[in-house]
Amino acid sequence: MKLVFASNNKNKIQEIKHQLGNAIELLSLEDIGCHEDIPETANTIEGNAILKADYVTKNYGYDCFADDTGLEVNALNGAPGVYSARYAGEEKSAEANMDKLLTELNGNPNRTARFKTVIALNLNGEQHLFTGIVDGNITLERAGNAGFGYDPVFVPVGLNHTFAQISMDEKAQLSHRGRAVKQLTDFLKR
Repeated sequence: MKLVFASNNKNKIQEIKHQLGNAIELLSLEDIGCHEDIPETANTIEGNAILKADYVTKNYGYDCFADDTGLEVNALNGAPGVYSARYAGEEKSAEANMDKLLTELNGNPNRTARFKTVIALNLNGEQHLFTGIVDGNITLERAGNAGFGYDPVFVPVGLNHTFAQISMDEKAQLSHRGRAVKQLTDFLKR
């Protein structure tokens, strides 16, 4: 089976390929010749995943899936949420985003947060949504070199390490994206 993953984020593609294994041939946006920046104009994480999946299906004719992820910090009333990738500006700098987050939480004892990923799958003319959530806490400073995005400042409940300090296998088992992708792969295997 061939499926397009509506992303050119090499880190996300690598994580998802790692979980899907060889059962599905995963194509990126680049693989299908889609070089435009698909608009993410919805005000929810679900909405952005649907927008991206629908864009590829409508304009390129492929069965595909798209994801959107947000970090929701309780002390910031759920921010950065749907704006997680561009929290510190349109250049989408992970370093600047983490700097802004740590600055805004400076001195705040409430560090609780959650990562949420929604995957929208368009397959055989039907749409299916899969949601993965992981609760955790924001650290006081960065730790670890693996992962991407906010991984160096997020410690999931039950661990003493950030997502940037654990292996890709461990992250696939524990992370929000890993949980959503597991639901996706279980659905595709039916």
